[in-house]
Amino acid sequence: MSNATQQFYFNDQVTQLHLTHLQKHGVLHFKQFVSFHTVKEFLYEISSVEKYLLRKEITVVNGIPLKFGNDVNGSQLIQRIAFASQYSSVLNNFLKSDRVQQLAKLLAPFEGRIGESEKDGLVINHYLNTEDSSFTRLGWHTDSPRDLFLGSRIKPMLNVGLHLDDCPQSNGGLRVLAGTHNKGLLTLFFKKKYFIDHKPDKKETGLDIEAGDLTIHDGRLWHRVEQSPFIGEESRRRVMYIPVVTGAYQPKSERSSTPFYHKLATLASPKPKRKPAPDYAPQLNPTL
Repeated sequence: MSNATQQFYFNDQVTQLHLTHLQKHGVLHFKQFVSFHTVKEFLYEISSVEKYLLRKEITVVNGIPLKFGNDVNGSQLIQRIAFASQYSSVLNNFLKSDRVQQLAKLLAPFEGRIGESEKDGLVINHYLNTEDSSFTRLGWHTDSPRDLFLGSRIKPMLNVGLHLDDCPQSNGGLRVLAGTHNKGLLTLFFKKKYFIDHKPDKKETGLDIEAGDLTIHDGRLWHRVEQSPFIGEESRRRVMYIPVVTGAYQPKSERSSTPFYHKLATLASPKPKRKPAPDYAPQLNPTL
């Protein structure tokens, strides 16, 4: 029998072994999903997207507020970017690649798809510990209740994370409660205090992750992001999150309202006056 931290390699297709492991544990870890060169290419693209958003003073994309902080040199950075592929043909093409599209089969028997224009789209999370960082960790939560806030029933979904920095367990990072994705609604809603609870759980599992690895978790799985014990450059962790969704197609646009759960976060940490992003900005760095 496999354990939750078993590592796999992705040979361009989803197998029954992958499906069985994900259905049992709610989490799946692929080693070296992309090469070191591709990681560097994506980091360059993300930097270009960030510079564009800062230059245009954009604070909200398709109704989703961005999170801001300061880098180790004091310069401003964006610690959470929603719909990042909207601003980069390289990231857009990656989501449309056969390799990524194959991941939708992990939702079998449901018909899944890559939600590039749905939920929060392609999300870039940039965790960094500095005096001015606003995004160093993330409390216990599942991803499923977002459907309720959006006025629909909970539907099967996966959150796919492509990791762009090495992150052994000793540097914080993803923690999961394996198997909690199939324990019913009471566990889904009441096992932890959503986002408020950061306490380690004796049953949690951490993953040893390297740049280029891909992690996948069921939207119903309880998980959190542990804060790095380090300050400055050693604490830097960047992850691209891709939603894999089911159900009716529900794209977001510049006319989309901010979901309630994001409004609460904004109230807790006020941001500059909102400047909505264009529905589709000019592509940055279409070729490298």
